[in-house]
Amino acid sequence: MTATSADPRSMRRFEDERFLTGRGNYQDDGEVSAALHAVVLRSPHAHAAIRAIDAKAARNLPGVRAVYTAAEIEDLGPLPCSLAVKAEPPLIVPPRPPLARERVRHVGDPVAFVVAESPDAARQACELIAVDYDILPAVTELAAAAGPDAPRIWAEAPGNLALHYRRGDDDAVAAAFRRAAHVVTCRLVNNRIAAAALEPRAALGRFDAKSGRYRLSLSGASVHDIRRELAAVLKVEPGRIDVACPDVGGGFGMKNVTYPEYALLLAAAERLGRPVRWLADRIEDFAGGAHARDNLTTGRLALDARGRFLALAVETVANLGAYVSSLGPGSATTAPTPAMGGLYDIPAMTMDVRCVFTNTAPIDAYRGAGKPEANYLIERLVDEAAHRLRIDPALLRKRNFIRRFPYRKPFGAVLDDGAFAGNLDRALAAADRAGFSRRRSEARRRGKLRGFGIGCFLETARGGPDEDAWLTFRHDGSIDMAVGTQSNGQGHETSFAQVLSRQLGLPTEQFNLVQGDTARVPTGGGHGGARSLHMGGGALVLAARALIEAGKPAAAQLLQAPLEAVIFHDGRFRAPGAGEADLATVARHAMETTGEPLSSHGAHRNAPLTFPNGAQVAEVEVDPDTGAVTLLRYVAVDDYGTLINPLLTEAQVHGGLAQGIGQALMEQVRYDPAGGQLLSATFMDYALPRAADLPDFELAMVELPTQANPLGVKGAGQAGCIGAPQTVIHAILDALRPLGVAHIDMPATPDRIWHAIRNARAAQPGS
Repeated sequence: MTATSADPRSMRRFEDERFLTGRGNYQDDGEVSAALHAVVLRSPHAHAAIRAIDAKAARNLPGVRAVYTAAEIEDLGPLPCSLAVKAEPPLIVPPRPPLARERVRHVGDPVAFVVAESPDAARQACELIAVDYDILPAVTELAAAAGPDAPRIWAEAPGNLALHYRRGDDDAVAAAFRRAAHVVTCRLVNNRIAAAALEPRAALGRFDAKSGRYRLSLSGASVHDIRRELAAVLKVEPGRIDVACPDVGGGFGMKNVTYPEYALLLAAAERLGRPVRWLADRIEDFAGGAHARDNLTTGRLALDARGRFLALAVETVANLGAYVSSLGPGSATTAPTPAMGGLYDIPAMTMDVRCVFTNTAPIDAYRGAGKPEANYLIERLVDEAAHRLRIDPALLRKRNFIRRFPYRKPFGAVLDDGAFAGNLDRALAAADRAGFSRRRSEARRRGKLRGFGIGCFLETARGGPDEDAWLTFRHDGSIDMAVGTQSNGQGHETSFAQVLSRQLGLPTEQFNLVQGDTARVPTGGGHGGARSLHMGGGALVLAARALIEAGKPAAAQLLQAPLEAVIFHDGRFRAPGAGEADLATVARHAMETTGEPLSSHGAHRNAPLTFPNGAQVAEVEVDPDTGAVTLLRYVAVDDYGTLINPLLTEAQVHGGLAQGIGQALMEQVRYDPAGGQLLSATFMDYALPRAADLPDFELAMVELPTQANPLGVKGAGQAGCIGAPQTVIHAILDALRPLGVAHIDMPATPDRIWHAIRNARAAQPGS
């Protein structure tokens, strides 16, 4: 369906040559002079009181420089939650110390921090630390956490309730349900998943005693936010801390947040007078890194006699884990709110969300962060309504799509445009819906069940309303573009250069990206929320305009023309009757005459949300004897606004689709409900999709520019993860409905499907 490689905007990433030839600069690459190595001793229990810790043998081991427990770092503060969620009563944020004090609350909770001359010595020392635990009752299952008999995890949170978040017009929704001709209810599990980045978490802490400054280099993102939170833990001014990221081998949200290890590294570097580095192994990332999703939701959709949507009521119990992570509460509250109801004209909505504590790893942002959950809910409700009312699922969607713009949703988000019905029609045609019955019959002759699933999505992209960018000419004529967003592999070195090339008329090779370093970029919102082109690109456009204005006085002097006569077009300053000069020449002249490089700043302020959206189709085949699912086709017609680089956009969508499909079919973090042990701590137990599990994606991009930013872009980084889960599940249910299976939760594993088929057959008369 797509020909992105033929599009002249489709440049291959500049970064690829560096990555493919082994010249990438990742956190654990290379030697660091005099660096010590840290290893974390973690709790093997889900919930236990710490009676005593004996680290004498560990401290006496040759090569060990320090063993820190909570008693040795009492001067450090707790890790903060930076997300303000308005609710009454307010969010309960119990203290989360860098090392557990008195009690551990999930498997993997940090208990001791060992620093040694080598990783082996640090690991050996960990094995010598004796911790006397008094094991306590634990609760890891979300459904049981708020029950009357559940063990209380925090004294300040009765019933393990951290937050009760409510939005909407209760009276309007109640009235709509009273007059509804039909009410459809779905009770859904949004399964707990983990971001399995190719590069695990890693960091290096330094302290300069002369200046009193700290520097943390890490595989992460959102360096300014992490700096601010670390300053609170270390009890110093943020200006004394620099946080930087080299190349990052995947993040997906879980690297956007502050972890205990970061503060411990800086504290150890200060106390020991040497750099200290730490590299998580895969088990540590699964046990101690942030998880995501993990919601139980009941949604009710009210419809009139013609199938028009009248109201949506949503009740969710959301897992926070054992602690409130940096952005954790937002994934179930503020993040899904503007996306609730999806693409549909629903006059009245309510949300009731209860965030609870469990003895599990903390929950935080993961690709989409709340928008996948909101879209999964409404799309499952719409599909269920179509089958209950015996209306074609595509027709029911088109009957209820938002059609008039601007459109204000019940919770306040304002959509500026959209071609939802046209996108769905294109997707259905590309997927050959008309020929599906023939393909289903052919599969049936082979003993297989074939299904055709439709799913739509509405993303709400921004990730913070403000962003900044700075442009500076260098002596060699190249331009540094410093921006507060950050790449985790998306290709910003290329796409941002393309943005500025078009603005300034200079070759893309002339631009150098400066990112992910608080010492070089004064402010920034970092990574997340599909914000980079919307926010960072918008700031760069404003910086480019400011650069042109800053260059006009030098151009006027060079051209010997009045300032007001100077214009800029296609990379050149011109004045009537005075000739022209290119931007590089003007920049050199400015440097020669003022002694300062030509530079500018762009501030993108109070930017509204953008609304990427799309219609997608999946076709699957199910083996009824084993429950195995084969994903045969995946078709998407999506609108990401103006495309800067279609090839990179397509790559972002591919990655998101793979992760969304993974959640739908196989990914799930599991804890033992009895003892709280993590059962999915390695890739032997946590399944990820491989290339063989995925078809060749068939994508088409619809470009409807938005007015929300100077580029007209909408953001593509999270969209695939938002659209895929419901699309795949609908295809599976379409395959299974002839057998009497009307519901299945994610992940739709072969075991779960096989049991659903068996139970449906057992329930049939005469079975």
